[in-house]
Amino acid sequence: MKMEEEKVKAAEEEETWSKETVPKVIRIMSTRLSQRDIISLLLVSPWLHRTLVSYPSLWLVIDLREMNNAGNRLVAALSIPRYRHVREINLEFAQDIEDRHLELLKTKCLGSLQDLESLNLNGCQKISDKGIEIISSTCPELKVFSIYWNVRVTDIGIQHLVKNCKHIIDLNLSGCKNLLDKSLQLIADNYQELESLNLTRCVKLTDGGLQKILIKCSSLRSLNLYALSGFTDEAYKKISLLAHLKFLDLCGAQNLSDEGLACIAKCKNLVSLNLTWCVRITDVGVMAIAEGCSSLEFLSSGAEMNCCSCSHI
Repeated sequence: MKMEEEKVKAAEEEETWSKETVPKVIRIMSTRLSQRDIISLLLVSPWLHRTLVSYPSLWLVIDLREMNNAGNRLVAALSIPRYRHVREINLEFAQDIEDRHLELLKTKCLGSLQDLESLNLNGCQKISDKGIEIISSTCPELKVFSIYWNVRVTDIGIQHLVKNCKHIIDLNLSGCKNLLDKSLQLIADNYQELESLNLTRCVKLTDGGLQKILIKCSSLRSLNLYALSGFTDEAYKKISLLAHLKFLDLCGAQNLSDEGLACIAKCKNLVSLNLTWCVRITDVGVMAIAEGCSSLEFLSSGAEMNCCSCSHI
């Protein structure tokens, strides 16, 4: 009788462990452990493997940052059932990822990409306009797209992106040096709910293209125009149209004057402003910012990267 009671008690404890303790542990793991750590835990024991695989929330991210053979790894991962609802793929500076791998994904893993919301292709320099056409056509729910430092991408790639992905709110095109104003026109016409845009070192853009963004993308909260010396006050003045703007990087805006800065001072919600190497601005322009941007917390100005907290303004 005693032995039977002990068995019943053990069964109850195991049930409690499975129903209450394990879910709590899983929730903690999902917020504190990286995906790579979780994958390592799969090898600890068959029981732990079964338990981890049974929680879909742990398999919403594929992180292949800086890994070798990333293209084949990605295809293999998306062929596994646990990744059938993946939300985020990070391939930042991953090696061996090419257009042909994206073609394989479209052929073999189309169903696993239908819920993808975030794709990071930063530094994946073998991806071309063709790759963007392929991957964008398989990810209709994409909201965040980043393809930093890719000189193969042109206006054609952006055309495919806006055609296939209608819900983009965060777009990083930093270092895509072959983009022209046509790309900005496409973005302005199709992504009017855009919240974050990074155009760092997109050196072929002009005032005309930027103005289209500033006029139509009124929901922007973050705008990065780092190292773009070609714009003038004609475009900078229209930054005042961005009522929700919180982050603005104008480092290297060599044609920005106090007059242009006075218009930017109308962005009342600005929290962070980088004016480093804006060589034409004077104390007059900075004072306009101090008086107009009451929410400002960070300001960098001057040629020597003088940064200050703005809590005293």
